[in-house]
Amino acid sequence: MADPAFAPRPTSWYAWLRDSVDSLVRRSPSRFAILVFTALVMVFTLLFSLPIATADRTVTPLHDALFTAVSVICVTGLATVDMATHWSAFGNVLVVVGVNIGGVGVLTLASLMGMVISRRLGLRARLMAASDTNPSRIHAGPVNEGQAIRLGEVGNLLVTVAISAFVIELVVTALIFPRILAVGAPAGEALWQSVYYSAMAFTNSGFSPNVGGLAPFAGDYWFLSALMLGAFLGSLGFPVIYAIARGWRSPRRWSLHVKLTLFTTVALLVAGVAMYIALEFDNPKTFGSLNAGDTIFQSLFMSVMTRSGGFATINISDLNGSSLLATDMLMFIGGGSASTAGGIKVTTLAILFLAAFAEASGRSQMEAFGRRIPGDILRLAVSVVLWGATTVAVSSMLILHISDAPFDLVLFDVISAFATCGLSTGLTGDLPPSGVYVLAATMFMGRIGTVTLAAALAASQSRQLFSRPEERPIVG
Repeated sequence: MADPAFAPRPTSWYAWLRDSVDSLVRRSPSRFAILVFTALVMVFTLLFSLPIATADRTVTPLHDALFTAVSVICVTGLATVDMATHWSAFGNVLVVVGVNIGGVGVLTLASLMGMVISRRLGLRARLMAASDTNPSRIHAGPVNEGQAIRLGEVGNLLVTVAISAFVIELVVTALIFPRILAVGAPAGEALWQSVYYSAMAFTNSGFSPNVGGLAPFAGDYWFLSALMLGAFLGSLGFPVIYAIARGWRSPRRWSLHVKLTLFTTVALLVAGVAMYIALEFDNPKTFGSLNAGDTIFQSLFMSVMTRSGGFATINISDLNGSSLLATDMLMFIGGGSASTAGGIKVTTLAILFLAAFAEASGRSQMEAFGRRIPGDILRLAVSVVLWGATTVAVSSMLILHISDAPFDLVLFDVISAFATCGLSTGLTGDLPPSGVYVLAATMFMGRIGTVTLAAALAASQSRQLFSRPEERPIVG
């Protein structure tokens, strides 16, 4: 065996960097992904702090620059500054580039950077990209690769990520460009705003490039429908887009993950529309003055955007308390796995309901669409929900202590930060620097994913070679 001391050393800084990255990826792909994500936040914080990034050529305070960087990379949409007036052309370009980078996903992004450095997509890089589409690969034991993307298809998945993002944003840009021209914007400005809005819709960010946000387009249902289309496709997840693009003629052959995502997403959209109609139809500040058709459309828009889209045609603080709570629930659930949306993900909710149904019907196993779901997936789903709920609870307590704001407003903005939704009651812009840092950390925790963070902290799993005596505690 060769002595490591006499092993050939890298002949250039590039080779040394490549070998260092390869070594880190071998030890812990998830840690490498979080390291990449953290580095991106730091780089964008520095860039947003530069005078060239602001309209008045002043230095943005650290807490505002950091919060904006985290919100952009985490594709959240919350802001402590006026995004339409504070940033220069350079700053706005940073926003658009940042949300597209963040929308790709933590692990997929790390895989792409690994490809650039190592000049190949090896097994480790494939595992990293695949774990963004099927987090159960970080656990020991057999995994049904058909639930998401097979390892051999990861290269195609990465191509699909880039192509789908470009095509969908291009289509949304083409749809809304004439509508922005119609409100009197010059051609160049209309094109820029179209690109900006399409990027924010597909990445589920919700930033707006013009003063007043969506106010000029509140009654333009073509414009709002285009935004909903982009946000909906972005929230489905790249594995679902890949599966549909590859086999749209054979829905029966879609994987369980695709079927669960589509079914739960549609069910939540319909439930959201029904809740907003029932809770807001008589609210004069929101939908009370609208006719039946307008109320249904605006409720649909709210239902789509609360899943992580971040756009709103109404003042969120004008919603009834019951509607705020309903929105909290929709935001906390979020969108599909490996998507630009945040939250605990729709498949997590589906697994919990399937487990409850199996328990109520006396079945020992979870089943859906003719497939059996193993018990370790339920444990993973419970862990995700508990970690998310703990993050929201701790952040809410800290914000309540810092701001003394009403609980319902604090809870709303905290869940919006954790779920990277971007809707706000107006509280975020009024927080002191300490509260801004808390919300920034909440966004970061919500975006990097509970599964990724748990894998990074664990680094490796130990196998227990013995079993202790069984005893059943009383539950309920």
